[in-house]
Amino acid sequence: MTGNTVIDACLRYGPRARPPPVDLPDQFALATAHRAENVDDSAVLRELVDIFVHCPVPVVYPVHPRTRLHLENAGLVKVLESSGNVQLLPPVGYLEFLGLLLRCEFVLTDSGGIQEEATAPNVRKKAFVLRESTERPEAVLAGYVEVVGTRAAPVVARIEHFLAESWNPTAESPYGDGTAGQRIAEISLGRA
Repeated sequence: MTGNTVIDACLRYGPRARPPPVDLPDQFALATAHRAENVDDSAVLRELVDIFVHCPVPVVYPVHPRTRLHLENAGLVKVLESSGNVQLLPPVGYLEFLGLLLRCEFVLTDSGGIQEEATAPNVRKKAFVLRESTERPEAVLAGYVEVVGTRAAPVVARIEHFLAESWNPTAESPYGDGTAGQRIAEISLGRA
């Protein structure tokens, strides 16, 4: 009824967003993975690493500390670092992450919040959800989010197909237009 304040934040802070001060590829996919169902399961974690390593565009991956621990324990940090296709970053702040989100070609994620941010009017990116389901069906219906699972071969094939398409989102964000905070305040103050 009001929209989601995450859209307000994307619009408000988008002009101040800057990627971290590192050399970035001209074209890249932004990756995140932190959910226990993905990173605590070594078989799934290996599939995610395979997706990132074989992605048809370079992958920029700010790594959550808990995820990094699982990657290290599984011997997968070296696989990512030696691939030549994955740029590992330490965790980044909101403005740096938003800067990456604004610059990337598409997103590979298991994060619910990023699925919402991808639909923001100033972001409008395709988000491939590395899970078997999502709690954001509105974003799927709007065409911004696609649940692709965690098996490397079909995910990489889907990304290749996506890059060959001319994806141009036309739907508005199902999470609002950037005025959710204002609407919430008006309702709270009894003005709506």
